[in-house]
Amino acid sequence: MRALPDHIDGYGPVRPFAGAFANLGSATRAGTRVQSARPGADKVLPSLRAAIEACGLRDGATVSFHHHLRNGDDVVRAVMAEIAGLGLRDIRVAASSLFPVHAPLVEHIRSGVVTGIVTAYMSGPVAEAVARGELATPAVLQTHGGRARAIEAGEVHVDAAFVAAPTADAYGNINGVHGRSACGTLGYPMTDVRYADRVVAVTDNLVPYPACPIDIGQDEVDFVVPVASIGDPSLIVSGTTRATTKPEGLAIAAQAAQVIAASGLLREDFSFQTGAGGISLATASALREIMAARGVVGSFAAGGITGTIVEMFRAGLFRSLFNVQCFDLEAVASYRDDPAHQAMSASMYANPHNRGAVVNRLDAMILGAAEVDLGFDVNVTLGADGVILGGSGGHADTAAGAKLAIVTTQLSARTHPKIVERVASVTTPGETVDVVVTEAGIAVNPRRADLRDRLAEAGLNLVPIEELQAKARRLTEGAPVAERAEGRIVAVSEYRDGTVIDVVRGVG
Repeated sequence: MRALPDHIDGYGPVRPFAGAFANLGSATRAGTRVQSARPGADKVLPSLRAAIEACGLRDGATVSFHHHLRNGDDVVRAVMAEIAGLGLRDIRVAASSLFPVHAPLVEHIRSGVVTGIVTAYMSGPVAEAVARGELATPAVLQTHGGRARAIEAGEVHVDAAFVAAPTADAYGNINGVHGRSACGTLGYPMTDVRYADRVVAVTDNLVPYPACPIDIGQDEVDFVVPVASIGDPSLIVSGTTRATTKPEGLAIAAQAAQVIAASGLLREDFSFQTGAGGISLATASALREIMAARGVVGSFAAGGITGTIVEMFRAGLFRSLFNVQCFDLEAVASYRDDPAHQAMSASMYANPHNRGAVVNRLDAMILGAAEVDLGFDVNVTLGADGVILGGSGGHADTAAGAKLAIVTTQLSARTHPKIVERVASVTTPGETVDVVVTEAGIAVNPRRADLRDRLAEAGLNLVPIEELQAKARRLTEGAPVAERAEGRIVAVSEYRDGTVIDVVRGVG
């Protein structure tokens, strides 16, 4: 790992990453402050502005949001417009993820309304503004499990959580399966609402009491605000949540499925997750055929659930689904209709500092990559141009928990190699990555000699990671080499345990 500073202005003292499992053990959760509800009190407020005022927000407050509507969300824009209109400044936005739709935040950054961001993923104009150094303090990039851990530990204290609620009743019971903005599970705000000082349900579908089913209960919600729209659920699906249809991508996916088949893990009660990314998602379809042919019935599939995973579940290939968010409308419908399709909070999903996260029960996980290096470190944070392109999300969490963590990637993207000597930014440490699958062959981490022997016995095309890197370099020979930026630190990448695994420097 790269040398890190001892202290980062706007962030504070740095605890450097010491290993994927160096900080497991006992952990302390923060106390919470709850405002008791009086009998007969009305929780419904007429506007977002009224809710912000009722929450008692002041300059320097932290407000949280969730991303289940992904690029269709309109709650962040609406709430932050009212916060700006009230003249509040120095606000920290603790969103589970930020997408291009959240571009209005850029103006709030420039005006000083927003001076801090804590998130597990960011892309689009906000990410570009952060990379240019426009945010007053370094953005903090966490994992999904790390975000839940930080909130529970009190490292990120949320003054007010604003929950985009597809359905709510007047006393604050919420679900995500009914209404025109139905998005399915509400796994990310489940942690926020338990630890925030104030919780506001923002809904475009206010129903008679009690709402049914209940994903977030009335005991966690202070106020309810009816609005015309919380967003567009058709935009839940994005480029990263569609399976690839390209022949080279499908070939890589088929190889990844063969790695699982040869690993010794594809047996009764097998458990599985795919990450976002076209090749990762296509691997599920390839695996489906193998599971059906072998008659394997898995215990569960997990993560952000897609229609492909739902099809496998309904075909009897998995007994249950654990879902922290729905990646498409087919998954939303399944969560509504299938009793064995279960919600999980972000903490239950991936927090390393609890009594047992779902990621710890995964047999195999399929991951994507912007870059992989000779040490099997993975970058899904920075693009070749130095601009933030995403972040860990559940990447580092699932790699740490799964028995078999597989990275799927092509050797190059346009003129840029994807297998490199050293990644531009470490998101997931190589010690938790077992296999890299490319169109030119399969590289096995030297730590996994047992796995290498199994795959070799199965006749799979194994090549050293150094050979893949050399081929990637030849494919992109003559292309300009992007230099690592050496400007001010604009973002800090935290590992799931809260230690700093890398930093991002401004691009100009």
